[in-house]
Amino acid sequence: MLAEGLTALAAAGGTAVVQAAGTDAWATLRDRVAGWFGRGDAARERDELERLEATAGELTAAEGGADAERLRAHQEQAWQARFAMMLESLREQERARAAAELRDLVGPAAAEESGGTVTGTFHGPTVVQTGHHNRQDVRFGTGS
Repeated sequence: MLAEGLTALAAAGGTAVVQAAGTDAWATLRDRVAGWFGRGDAARERDELERLEATAGELTAAEGGADAERLRAHQEQAWQARFAMMLESLREQERARAAAELRDLVGPAAAEESGGTVTGTFHGPTVVQTGHHNRQDVRFGTGS
């Protein structure tokens, strides 16, 4: 099981994919996400590019429809799960490197997509805020 910070990071990855689909930031984010998942394996990277394009196609086709929000939430959760599973599958040292790469990947994508403003995503007792090349994890609770 992933630590809370890595779970929040995986959630931010899922959010970044869904938010960027259909925007000017999409091509850059798509390529970087595929490379992140590929980890140097060209065939895996191509597979991820196909998955990402399928996601963007579904989201674009559903835009403005009655089920658009439900589909967006589903895709966000699906990509969050993919990011989390990938992080879980890595050895500790590689996981730390992948987490740093993912932080770099989702920070600029969120800022570019939102015009440089700060965006926040709630996941249980944690909100992940990204923007202006910064990241902040806020946890709610007693802290004891």
